[in-house]
Amino acid sequence: MITEKSVKELENSQAALTLTLDAASIEEAYSKRIQKYAKELTIPGFRKGHVPTSVIERKFGDAIREESTFDAMEDALKEAYQSLEKKDQPIAFSTPVLQDEDKLVPFKKNSDITFTVVYDIMPRFELPKYTGLEVEIPEVEITEEDVDKEIERYREQNAIVRSKDGAAESGDIVTVDYIELNEDGTEIESTKRDGFTFTLGSGYNFYKLDKEIEGMKTGEEKTVTKTYTEEDDVPGYSGKTVTLRVKLTALKSRELPAVDDDLAQDIKEEYKTVADLRKGIRENFQKRVDTALQHDKENAILDKLATETEIAVPESMIKAQLDSHWRQFVRQMGITEEQMEKFMAMQGSSKESIQNEWKESDLKVVKEQLIMDKIRDTENFEISDEELQKACDEELKNVPESERDSYKDMIKDELQFAKVLPFLLEKNTFKNGEKKSYASFMGL
Repeated sequence: MITEKSVKELENSQAALTLTLDAASIEEAYSKRIQKYAKELTIPGFRKGHVPTSVIERKFGDAIREESTFDAMEDALKEAYQSLEKKDQPIAFSTPVLQDEDKLVPFKKNSDITFTVVYDIMPRFELPKYTGLEVEIPEVEITEEDVDKEIERYREQNAIVRSKDGAAESGDIVTVDYIELNEDGTEIESTKRDGFTFTLGSGYNFYKLDKEIEGMKTGEEKTVTKTYTEEDDVPGYSGKTVTLRVKLTALKSRELPAVDDDLAQDIKEEYKTVADLRKGIRENFQKRVDTALQHDKENAILDKLATETEIAVPESMIKAQLDSHWRQFVRQMGITEEQMEKFMAMQGSSKESIQNEWKESDLKVVKEQLIMDKIRDTENFEISDEELQKACDEELKNVPESERDSYKDMIKDELQFAKVLPFLLEKNTFKNGEKKSYASFMGL
């Protein structure tokens, strides 16, 4: 039984919970554990289930007392957490750490126990002003050059590919075999690649052989020696000199269609003329810009709030975000975590080094999440009964009717959270800042 309980807030979003358990409860837990082992243990000279408790205590008493006392402490913690105010409860990612364990053990018979655990709590912080702000976002201009580049892309997509005689030129489609050679000219079998196809001049080949292949003819073979720098972006080869044998096995050229009304109609049926095509491209670009600027507005206002807010984010919360980021990264790569770690080890990297690179940006993500949570709680956005019922019907369709009520508060929180960004966009103003072309803004 808990006879005393106190919570003390510490620095860095931590709290210390101190509990005192009375001796009678501890002795009761110890006695029950002794009785349990008396029924289960097999000891030479005694039938199973008939071992005297005195024998159990003499042989295993200290270990059983330690085991039963720690279990009693754990049960007391679970009970205490339920009675704490929400602000003092440990966050889901935090593992409470027992303090001064060496001073507690060995546990004494018929003695109260006072112990303290330290854990992470939700950070306490004050929101900065979050309405009536003026935030700068880029001003984006869609130029004729942007439209021309898109038309060139359409021409590439509609190009006719034909086999070509003569020398390879930039823009041709080439198929090559290649292999690295040792200093004595012998082949390094592990580097062999046959039938690799790419567009000359694109740089989409590991060894960056575009310039070396220009001028070659189908069937021609040559030996190439290259020294790579960091700017060449050939992983693991910076500062190395490599000799390769390269053979051009196939050569094709692209014949681009003329920019005329026929091309416009091939791209989209409703485009009847080149003018229609150019207008359509502009309209599509503008939609993309509007969507991207919406995200820019959201990011700009959250970045401003995060910069102006001091939050002592607990390490356990940052670790949870980093682990989530890592799992998402592995899923996107389409391989297992074990395969990813092996691959990174081959590259001289590791999960830990990657997460260290992410730490600053992931800390920002957590801060922004906390700020949005607090704005949601402060504004307490209204959610109509109809809105809540519709969301529950959609999200809980596979949950038995009798269990749905337990999820309603969580779904209401989600609905309120979804209103935070629209609220921030409505209550703040955005002015044009740096002028950017469509291509630079979209990262093209």
